[in-house]
Amino acid sequence: MRSPTQQLLKILIGAAWIDGVIQPEERQYLKKVAAAAHLEEDPEIQVLLSELKPVSAGECYQWLQEYCGDHPQEADYQELLETLSGLLYSDGDIQTQEAKLLSAVQTLDPALEATQTPLEKFLSQVRRLYANLIKE
Repeated sequence: MRSPTQQLLKILIGAAWIDGVIQPEERQYLKKVAAAAHLEEDPEIQVLLSELKPVSAGECYQWLQEYCGDHPQEADYQELLETLSGLLYSDGDIQTQEAKLLSAVQTLDPALEATQTPLEKFLSQVRRLYANLIKE
């Protein structure tokens, strides 16, 4: 079973690939995060960091869903948002695909769910379902 830190790093690697190429600044950021988490020797992470096989947007969104589930914890969500923002802004240029991913992550904010009416919660679930169908 993967640790939350491994899952988070996989999401970051997928996010770096989401525009089709890993920028040098993103590569450096990923290696720094992997080293800080002591995951640079993890076989699965090593393969992903080797850049031999690109990560598809679908895989990235799938990993995001696995990490967050339907009701992410506030601490997990904040860590995801902070590290993802750090990665995406590391090269000083946000591509359309990266902005879409960041927007999707922001809709998962547990603080938003607490203030939503039942209708807004339902519409949010419909939006997520629709977004998942579009990705496939």
